Amino acid sequence: MATQDYAASVQGVALRVTRLDGAGNMLNGAGDSYTTTAFLRASFTPEYEEGDEITEKSADGTICVSYKAPDTLKRITMEIAICEPDPELTALMSGGLLLRKNFGTFASPSNQSIGWSAPGVGDDPAGNGVTIEVWSFAVKDGKRASTLPYFYWVFPYAKLRQSGDRVIENGLLANTFEGYGLGNVAFGSGLDGRWEFPVATERPYSYARGDWAPEGLRGFYTWHNESTNTISNKSLTSNVATLTTGTAHGFGIGQTVVVAESGSEFNGTHLITAVPTATTFRFAKTSADVASTPVSPAGTAIRQRGYITVQDFDSQGSTTTYNVPGGEYYNPDLPIDFIIASTEDPTV
Repeated sequence: MATQDYAASVQGVALRVTRLDGAGNMLNGAGDSYTTTAFLRASFTPEYEEGDEITEKSADGTICVSYKAPDTLKRITMEIAICEPDPELTALMSGGLLLRKNFGTFASPSNQSIGWSAPGVGDDPAGNGVTIEVWSFAVKDGKRASTLPYFYWVFPYAKLRQSGDRVIENGLLANTFEGYGLGNVAFGSGLDGRWEFPVATERPYSYARGDWAPEGLRGFYTWHNESTNTISNKSLTSNVATLTTGTAHGFGIGQTVVVAESGSEFNGTHLITAVPTATTFRFAKTSADVASTPVSPAGTAIRQRGYITVQDFDSQGSTTTYNVPGGEYYNPDLPIDFIIASTEDPTV
């Protein structure tokens, strides 16, 4: 964008809330980052500390010294309102218990969130806090801007709690969260590397124009940045390609990778279907078999920036650990766990 086009921020497109650890780093496992379009508003107000005013008068009552210290920004106050009693997003922002029900069997569970229980009396509902990212449309002359069509708003550290009157009536049940926000340099470039101004995250809020927003997504996702690795070996058997990288690639099933210079059979954009080892990955490729062959010169595999859908995560009874509000880790013996399961037998 050569010059400022003076676009306006119009309508909210998406909101992403991500759990923080005690040092302010963003967590990116199952149940740590929730993306939604189902929000009514995300509002914030800068809160300032008024500077001291010093006035001294002479003996005759006239002012001899008058000075006003500047007001200083302390933090921002925030409010987020969502459309419905979303238990997963509520638990992420406001602690408490996520209530899940098994719609499968004990042998093959299908755990789904069906409710939420408030934090216990005396609990800190905000835990280590969250980051909040919001996207809105950039509109110029009555239509979306042709260049950088989104505003990207970053609130790198927020502590929220559920607030407002909860009224069950002939109308919408209010689902509002209030709290405050501060700076957090650990935000860096964000979960997927799309925030281009990491130094600015020491401030309570920032915004910039961008070319992307997570439209159409709702639920828990894990996010990843773009990364590049070399390809040292290739093979193709029964329409399944296997590539070997020079070092541990960090790729995952469901991610998209761009392959280049490893032979025409393998070049292109592919969806990773298997990761047998830390240095190999596989994808479907309809072609004649290729025997295991070293790649010289080495090719490249570029994992594209994006996300992997987290369809589900285990409920109580699993040995998996989750970082939960308050910095506690999953422990079935503690009453303040992040997740609690229904005791109902799904086969009955």
